[in-house]
Formats: sequence, C-alpha cells, structure tokens
Amino acid sequence: MSMIETIDICKTFHGKQGRGPLEVLKNVSLKVEQKEVVCIVGPSGAGKSTYLRSLNRLEQIDSGKIFIEDKLLFDCKDGVNTLKLSKDEVNGSLLEVGMVFQSFNLFPHKTVLENLMLAPVHVKKIRGEEAREKAKRLLLRVGLSDKTDAYPSQLSGGQQQRVAIARALAMEPRIMLFDEPTSALDPELVGEVLNVMKSLAHAGMTMLVVTHEMGFAREVADKVVFMYDGAILESGPPEEMFTNPGNDRTRQFLQSVL
Repeated sequence: MSMIETIDICKTFHGKQGRGPLEVLKNVSLKVEQKEVVCIVGPSGAGKSTYLRSLNRLEQIDSGKIFIEDKLLFDCKDGVNTLKLSKDEVNGSLLEVGMVFQSFNLFPHKTVLENLMLAPVHVKKIRGEEAREKAKRLLLRVGLSDKTDAYPSQLSGGQQQRVAIARALAMEPRIMLFDEPTSALDPELVGEVLNVMKSLAHAGMTMLVVTHEMGFAREVADKVVFMYDGAILESGPPEEMFTNPGNDRTRQFLQSVL
C-alpha cells in the first residue's frame, strides 16, 4: 500500500507589490510506500518545504492529486478540491500524518508532559490518565523521561525538537513528515535528533524527510529525491544518487554540499 502519493501537483504563489507569480511546485509526482524512508534534498527555494506542507493542507495546491494511504483526498483544479468529501473524512485521514517542523512550535506555557497530552485528549478524546502514561512512554523513547515537568524554555534546542517528535508520535500517526528538523539546531545538538529519527526508521515508521543532512540521507533513506526549481529532477536509492547521479544539477548540488 502506498502511504503517500502525489500526481502532478502544482502551486503558484502570487507576488505582492508588482512582483510576478512564482511557480513553486511544477507537476510534482512522488510515491512513498509503507515503511519507506524518503529523503528530499535540494537547494533553498526548490519547493521542498512547500511540497511537504501541501500534504497535510498547510498549503493549498492549485492542481493535482494527493492520496493518503491509497485514498484520494485532494483532486484540485484551479485551487479548488473537486472531491466532495466531508470535513471529518479528510481530517480523519490527515490525523494519520504527523509533522515535525524546523522550529519546535511547543506551547511555552505548558510543561513537556502537557505538550504531549494536549492533542490526544482534545482531538482523539483519550482519557487523561491514559494520555499521561502514553506521554511518559514516548518521553522515555526519545530519551527525555527526566523532563516531564520542565517547560520548553528550560530545554536545549535538541531536547525541544525531541519533545516535538514525541508530541507528533502521541497522535499515533502512520506517516511522519519532517521539515528540516535539524536546521534550527546548534551543530552539536543535531546528532541527538537524528538518532531518534533513525530509531523511528528502524522501527518501521513511514517517513518523508526534507533535510540537508546528507549523512542521514545516505545511511537511512530507502530513496533520495532531488528537487530543483519546483520540480523533481531525479530520484533513486542513496548509493546511486550519491555516487553516480544521472542529472547534472544533482551532481553540482551534491558536489557543493558533500
């Protein structure tokens, strides 16, 4: 079963103050299979984050199709979804998709434990005690069982990002999206976040990761996708992409970052 599939998705940002339209996604088609780890790499402005955000409706696409777990959720033309699905139906499918952002987006006035319990209790209607126990298990999993009562401001960036991963996992998603999860971190804190992501991958989580961590992509990805100027130029297994890319742009990009 495909966990995510997009067919020919397009997105244009319309400029303000006389700037022309900017086509940020150009017929992007991609399939992510169950338990697959797919890393999207490419230069800034390639459309990587916009693509990721389009999958869970943080960005509205102009045209194209988006499937989640083989179910067609969006079939858009001229910015309008032509499918007549109920809001509950769409939201139910999107609850299967967890997301971790560049900035940690934790609630600063709530403790680590409260941050993890909030969505399961209010969205999934899980009982408080059950949500609390699950949150504690997840904090143990990301190596932060001693931080349940801490506030985000008392944590390092790496710890905050690990809490953000645990918070996404608290909703029991079947797919995890990561949008450059280490780009806001000091270099010495990157490893602790990547280690948590590696353990998720080894446990069979389906993951779509926008990253500039080439070592992670090479070691963990089943497939590496190179995006440039709003389009996918090339994709393949990491050993192929890193040692013998077929596209000149891919080659130039990898030479500049490796």
